[in-house]
Amino acid sequence: MGEGFKNWFAKTSLSLKVILFAVLLILVSGSASLFVQRRSNWALIYAVPTSSSSNTNLAAVQRPSLHAKECDSPVDLHSEVVVSVDDHSRKEALSDEAALSKSVSPTIDAQSLQVQQFNGRNEDNPNMSISENFSSTTPFKENDSIDPPLKHRRRRVYTKLDRLEDGLRKARAAIKKAMNGSQLQDPDYIPDGPIYRNAKFFHRSYLEMEKKFKIYVYKEGELPLFHDGPCRLLYTMEGQFINKMEVNKKFRTYNPEKAHVFYLPYSVTRMVQYNWVRGTPMKRLGGIVLDYVNVIAGKYPFWNRSLGADHFMLSCHDWGPATSFYVPDLVKNSIRALCNANTSERFNPMKDVSIPEISLKSSRLEGLIGGPSPSQRTILAFFAGGNHGFVRPILFRHWEKKDPAIRVHNYLPKRVPYYDLMRQSKYCLCPSGYEVASPRVVEALYNGCVPVLISKSYVPPFSDVLNWKMFSVMVSLEDIPNLKKILMSIPERQFITMQKRVVQVRRHFELHVTPKRFDVFHMILHSIWLRRLNVKVSNEPGNILD
Repeated sequence: MGEGFKNWFAKTSLSLKVILFAVLLILVSGSASLFVQRRSNWALIYAVPTSSSSNTNLAAVQRPSLHAKECDSPVDLHSEVVVSVDDHSRKEALSDEAALSKSVSPTIDAQSLQVQQFNGRNEDNPNMSISENFSSTTPFKENDSIDPPLKHRRRRVYTKLDRLEDGLRKARAAIKKAMNGSQLQDPDYIPDGPIYRNAKFFHRSYLEMEKKFKIYVYKEGELPLFHDGPCRLLYTMEGQFINKMEVNKKFRTYNPEKAHVFYLPYSVTRMVQYNWVRGTPMKRLGGIVLDYVNVIAGKYPFWNRSLGADHFMLSCHDWGPATSFYVPDLVKNSIRALCNANTSERFNPMKDVSIPEISLKSSRLEGLIGGPSPSQRTILAFFAGGNHGFVRPILFRHWEKKDPAIRVHNYLPKRVPYYDLMRQSKYCLCPSGYEVASPRVVEALYNGCVPVLISKSYVPPFSDVLNWKMFSVMVSLEDIPNLKKILMSIPERQFITMQKRVVQVRRHFELHVTPKRFDVFHMILHSIWLRRLNVKVSNEPGNILD
């Protein structure tokens, strides 16, 4: 038969031989393709013509790597894999073959996986959806030969602001925990007693402030209106704080990304001194504040990010609140540290800070602090000062030269020592003048005299921490005629207790050349720190959460 076929094939024409060879070739190639199709589906999944870098993207999204760092290490099926379509490093590092090889993971228990749908599309073939190859609800079985892609998830970026907010969250948790915990130890001073609303709360909050709190002082602005202020007489606190903040190394940061709050270092007192003409409105001063805020808002992203909620200003001038009215967000959102803490003039105790008005002739306290024991104080109540405002005329009308026990003077003769009379008195009257604040409050504390606050709409300094009812007497305007009766009704034992508390609390009002822990400089910072704890700042402009 073989010889016959050879003879027949030799006699056959060339064209017939070509036809027979073509038929044989078709049969062989068809059988081979069917065999490969039954063996694997990979060829169908990746048979997408690609020639650019988008091929890497498609492979990376379709087949994320599931194996551990070492090839022989077991796979942790509980770990999550995050795949980024726009990850340029993956584009450069993975080829089509590498992506395919990394997608194969023979040690995976396929029954524990659920196929997830990814709504991406191939850049070379926009009409082809990657998810079309998979079911979003069908469990993956052992006899399936396709590893499912994991759900695409965008990697969360943990910003510097996130770290700051996380630190504040931990501080809040520590403070809350300390409220009912044991007493903390401190080498310098341990707050204790009824002069505090919650001594443990205050102590833990103060320690957290010392560990974490950072302040950025804007460098914009020139002398004398910015970065300086009066350091003596009635507006001492304004200049003292600015200058101490400028040289502070513990709380000041020169990196705004690390700051919890931002300080606007302008002096309203200096603005009045250099830019105001008597008899003219304060509009020009408000314009200076507005221009300054516009400068820092245009140069830095931080004001617009929070609408000023993590910014603060400080002023002891009577016009401090009024100049802030020209910047609506400064009044509405920012922390305003003010001596003139008048709720009838839009002072908000929830976000603003009441600071003490201190009048010093020099920067040192020598000779200003002290006083005899309660038993040596023979004068019931004392006041000397100008008769102005709307509170003092009522006081003068009822008590000037009316009773030797209530000594009210419209200033003193030059040779009569003011502080000596304070140290001889049990109670020192502190009526409001042109504005609600009075430097006599701090003067009374310095001299061991129980302050009597006579005012309306006044928020005493550091009321968020201190319980003023425990070391002072508060008298309303309506009770001025009954002043002697009110003071005489306080038992002697209670007065002695209050006087001891005055001595204890005055450390928080002492102003030192070099700030000391728990002094007035640090108490102001602590009040600002507390306000910042109550605000959560987001990276989205104007997004703040109270």
